[in-house]
Amino acid sequence: MARCDFYVLPSSDVEARIHFLYKLLEKIVSLGHKVYIRAASEQQAKLLDNRIWDYQDQAFLPHSLVAEGLESPIEIGYGDAQPTHKDIFLNFDLEIPDQALSFNRIIEIVVQEQNILEATRCNFRHYKKAGYDIHMNDMRKKN
Repeated sequence: MARCDFYVLPSSDVEARIHFLYKLLEKIVSLGHKVYIRAASEQQAKLLDNRIWDYQDQAFLPHSLVAEGLESPIEIGYGDAQPTHKDIFLNFDLEIPDQALSFNRIIEIVVQEQNILEATRCNFRHYKKAGYDIHMNDMRKKN
């Protein structure tokens, strides 16, 4: 059964998604997996590409835009872009493209911002209906 992980962050700041993304990408790459990051637009894809290059002077996260055709461990795309693998689909868009359901694993990063909460709740229902094994990773502090 395919797996879907939701990482629920305590912050309402959309920027928190990018900061958590770095840590997640380090872990994914260290485990030998490939990941496709689905951006909402060309602009967001290029922003993510630049931000990952700028992440920590001592770190290297091998990545590329799918349009470049380099087949990196981390590939970023939007629209109809397709990576060559079906390992991990990381949804940085708010909508779920049909291609997402062909991956072995899907990841959503959730912050406490209304549009993102509404979209990921809808996505949760969609993944559940599609038969994904859903895991909630609540990163908020417990009292």
